[in-house]
Amino acid sequence: MRGFRKAVIDYGLLDDEQPVLVGLSGGKDSLTLLKILKLFLRTSKYKYKLAAGHIDLGFGQDTAPLQKLCDELEVPLFVEHTQISQVVFDYRQEQNPCSLCANMRRGALNNLAVREGYPKVALGHHLDDAAETVLLNMCFNAKVDCFRPKTWLSNREITVIRPLIYVDERTIATYARQEQLPVIASCCPANTHTKREDMKQALAAIQQFAPAAKQHIVGALQHLPTGDWRVPPKKRASDEEE
Repeated sequence: MRGFRKAVIDYGLLDDEQPVLVGLSGGKDSLTLLKILKLFLRTSKYKYKLAAGHIDLGFGQDTAPLQKLCDELEVPLFVEHTQISQVVFDYRQEQNPCSLCANMRRGALNNLAVREGYPKVALGHHLDDAAETVLLNMCFNAKVDCFRPKTWLSNREITVIRPLIYVDERTIATYARQEQLPVIASCCPANTHTKREDMKQALAAIQQFAPAAKQHIVGALQHLPTGDWRVPPKKRASDEEE
């Protein structure tokens, strides 16, 4: 919650109190994000309408556990059925399917948010995701770049937020296990066989001699001369009331 709250304050992720749709894949990250957003809603000064959206990729995934959790949290769940898996693996037969799948999945989630009246979409990307993305871009695209904690999509008039950006993956995994969240294993045949998985292993190796590597990579993004990662001085968590 500490890392979540800091991100919310640093980047003004919830201060406009717009309705929020959580992209609920069924993985530990999105489940944790939904649970934390619900807990925060109960105790904070921010009062936003909260819902979850699940994009069915066409693998035959059972969404009953997700529905049960949403019912317990008193959060509506919207399920969008798609044929993304067939497009990626059967029609296109992509050798590197992750990029196309991610783009199509995000597009479907944004369309769902617009249709259901949720102008803000929350994604479960965390500290490890950010550090791995920086390494991916440096190694394969020759640039220092990463997704943003808060992004305005003008073509859809949607704001995308990532409130777990300061939280490391190990903490999320521990929380999901302790809370017995209904984590659904990925059905994707490309799971764990990606360049991102290679970067995850590389980052783990770097941390053997630089334990704070992930935090320093994100800190480097915040110190770039320009960009959406810079934290406005007046909105730092240390300057705000909890």
